[in-house]
Amino acid sequence: MSKTNISIIVPVYNEEESLPELCAWIAHAIAQMQEKQPISYEVLMIDDGSSDGSWEVIGRLAAENPHIKGIRFNRNYGKSAALDTGFKACSGQVVITMDADLQDSPDEIPELYRLITQEKYDLVSGWKQKRHDPLNKTIPSKVFNGVVRYMTKIKLHDFNCGLKAYHQRVVKSIEVYGEMHRYIPVIAKWAGFKKIGEKVVEHRARKYGVTKFGWTRFITGFLDLLSITFVGKFRKSPMHFFGTLGALSWLSGGLMTVWIIAEKQIQLYILDIPFKEIRDVVDKPLFFIALTLLIIGTQLFLAGFLGELIALNSPHRNDYLVSERLNLD
Repeated sequence: MSKTNISIIVPVYNEEESLPELCAWIAHAIAQMQEKQPISYEVLMIDDGSSDGSWEVIGRLAAENPHIKGIRFNRNYGKSAALDTGFKACSGQVVITMDADLQDSPDEIPELYRLITQEKYDLVSGWKQKRHDPLNKTIPSKVFNGVVRYMTKIKLHDFNCGLKAYHQRVVKSIEVYGEMHRYIPVIAKWAGFKKIGEKVVEHRARKYGVTKFGWTRFITGFLDLLSITFVGKFRKSPMHFFGTLGALSWLSGGLMTVWIIAEKQIQLYILDIPFKEIRDVVDKPLFFIALTLLIIGTQLFLAGFLGELIALNSPHRNDYLVSERLNLD
């Protein structure tokens, strides 16, 4: 069992001005918890290739406070890579993620910790009900969250909120890659962690620097949603997807082929139309449509077989199966 109660993971990208204030605020919030019960904690700051003095600030803060730890990337890999690295490195029973820009309040830590430890949630996501953002950011965000909520059946209002809390077994069982940090609740659900809750959290106006996100995140976000939905449903059995489409394509092409042949036989032997007056098979557009469907069906079947072979030989094929262990090293 972990000896650390809380791990706080903070992805950092060019936030040197806010880091001292954030660390002091976290320490204050933890100190209030320690007045009521013994709490051990760690703060993992993942420097995602900052070009300012963020790493130097992290080094200074870590020298002053042994609870603060730092990991530095060679270059900017993105928030997903930072979170995944933090998940692998942390040791806390409860893992809390928050942004480094002071828009997430560390005062939410005690209640998030309680929801995981006492209410037994696997994951609790923050909901910035009152946002200090312009309309050109809040309206697309609401549309985006509505679509994700509809497609995933997870009743959360703010999938992209950086302030989240997890039980340790969740972060040790999932992998976050690409730009999939927006869909961690979805990844957790596919991994079997279904007790997902939500908490209204304070959203503070940005005090330092500028936002790192633009309109492109909404476009890539929808593409990632399609990807994560597909992978979540068919990663273990890709033939169920490709084979179904291949069968439908083959069936459609086959029926068209039968119709083309039958039509010519009817014209020849039932309607008694002279052979030279019958339109040649290869002159009919339906012939090429049928041929295309048969070829596509074959390709889809081959894709399904290859997917099954890849999944069969994957060392991670049976990841996420085990939730807990007893008396096992």
